[in-house]
Order: sequence, then C-alpha cells, then structure tokens
Amino acid sequence: MIDTHAHIYAKEFDEDRDLVVQRALAQGIDQILLPNIDLESIEPMLQTEAAYPNICRSMMGLHPCYVNADVKQTLATIHSWFEKHNFIAVGEIGIDLYWDKTFKAEQEMAFITQLNWAKEMKLPVVIHTRDSIEETLTLLKQEQDGSLSGTFHCFGGSVDEAKAINDLGFHLGLGGVSTFKNGGMDKIIPHLNMDYLILETDCPYLAPVPHRGKRNEPAYTQLVAQRVADLREISLADVDAITTANAKRLFGI
Repeated sequence: MIDTHAHIYAKEFDEDRDLVVQRALAQGIDQILLPNIDLESIEPMLQTEAAYPNICRSMMGLHPCYVNADVKQTLATIHSWFEKHNFIAVGEIGIDLYWDKTFKAEQEMAFITQLNWAKEMKLPVVIHTRDSIEETLTLLKQEQDGSLSGTFHCFGGSVDEAKAINDLGFHLGLGGVSTFKNGGMDKIIPHLNMDYLILETDCPYLAPVPHRGKRNEPAYTQLVAQRVADLREISLADVDAITTANAKRLFGI
C-alpha cells in the first residue's frame, strides 16, 4: 500500500519519525510519497527521503498557500532543484482561495508555470485545491495537451467533478475526509472510477476516524483503504492492489 501524500518531514514528526515509519511498514504501507510546499520544506524533505531510502520519495513544487509577491524568485529557486535531484512529481501545486485571495493572480501564474515544467520534464503533478475546483479545472483544461497527468489530492468533491477530473486523465487522492460522517464521501466513493483512485493521508493533517482531530500518520492509510472497501463492497486486498497499481503507474515507481 502507498501513502501518496505525506508530510512526515514536518516538525510534528521530529520526536518520533522512526516510529512513525515503522508503524507504517507494520501496516503494509511500504512507500510514502513526500510533496514539497515551500523553500523551507526542501531540506527537511530531502533529509527524510535520504533517511528512508526506497520508502520515502520526494516531489518538488510550490504550494499555493505559500505564493506571495516574491513568487517569481521563489519559482526560480524551486525550479533549480530539478537539476540537483530526481523527483517523482511536480507538487504540491494548485490554487487555494479558502484562506486568502490576495495573490489569486500569482497563484494562477505559479500553477500554469509548474504545469509547464511537468510537461517539459514528463512528470505527473500533484494538485491542491480548496474553494477553487472550478478555477483549477478551467486552467487545467487550457493546459492539457495530452501530456499532463497527476492527481487531485485530498479529493472531497462531487461525482460530476470527479468525472471532469478523470476526463482530463487525472487521478483522485482519497484521504481522511473519506471517513468523516459529515464529509459526504459515503455518497460519492461508490460511484468513482477505481482506475483513477489512489490513497493518501496528507499527514499530519486530516486524520481519519477514529483518530480525527489528532495527528495523522502514514499507518492510517489502511483506515482510508478499509473505508473505500466498505463503501465499494469489495475486499481490502482489492483496494490495496488497485490503488497501489494506480499509484505505481502514475508516479513511475
């Protein structure tokens, strides 16, 4: 099983990162994919990848919440890292209009810029959206020339939105929200295309039930998988096999 979106390089794991990885392995999660967020996260992310070779794999990108007036300079630095290290994806990137719309234009520019990197480097992208699914899909449709692939991480949208995402050749990352009673995903997951589903935690955030409100960690990927299995009325082993194969194909691992 693969946790396709985990921030275990974050300070929340500084005291027990080894134990966190060991618990994940004990639960059958043998790959943990690390999305970058800003300039400050690069070094701890790469240190974490180096500490757990063949388990942790890094991405490189600028998260929309860290886009500001210095975005062009920041993007130049982010881009320079692709010459120094092999990354499995461009991410996490996207548009977030939940907290602040001040830099909406800059967010859109950064998103398009990083989509073009992905085209040039033939890498998948990992997309963050919050209160921005329509804007994100509009830009992605404009940029999709058949060469873009990737996932909308932490998907919590409608069946129609899922279909629009799949029609663009993109996957859906399912995480802790899938287990929330008030999340609404119990009505959505039975209708999703399994060929485009992958699993994630987004730890340390969005821990699944019964750990909701606490620190999330990769071992809890199995709880998400079990929720998908229950809602689809298939076995946990089938969910594991399908989502793992999807993730390996998408990220080339």
